[in-house]
Amino acid sequence: MYPEHTPHVPAQRAAEVHQPTPLPPAVPVAAPVVPVQQGTVPAVASIVLPDGRVVTGYAINPAQPEPVTAKPAVSRTAVNIALGGAGFLAVCGGLVLLTSFIAALTAFITQLIILAAVIFGGWIAVQLFSTRGHQGGTTVNIRKAVIKRNHFHG
Repeated sequence: MYPEHTPHVPAQRAAEVHQPTPLPPAVPVAAPVVPVQQGTVPAVASIVLPDGRVVTGYAINPAQPEPVTAKPAVSRTAVNIALGGAGFLAVCGGLVLLTSFIAALTAFITQLIILAAVIFGGWIAVQLFSTRGHQGGTTVNIRKAVIKRNHFHG
């Protein structure tokens, strides 16, 4: 641990304790006043050592613990319940819209079926009651027919 040419004598190495002597505060010199924000520049401390040297440095402030994060004004449970309620209302509204859409679609299809029946029924009626529809078939004149024993003779 120690070099060979250095004698090690524990009795000769008595520990001397030096207490630093703080300097008295300096007399303020008339200097131009510069506006400085409070707390941005730390205070400078100076001490004089016994051998006459002056040591100047910044004072170390004790470490401040991190501030505890403040709890939100509304609890998470209340937020979750509110979001769940909003989701439930959205689902219910969607189901109401879906039901009304299905009802409207059903009514529309029913009206189309009725319209088709009316058009097709009208076409059939025109075919039955028109005079042109009987040109290819047998025409029976009831006034001239003679009825004998449930037979038509004409």
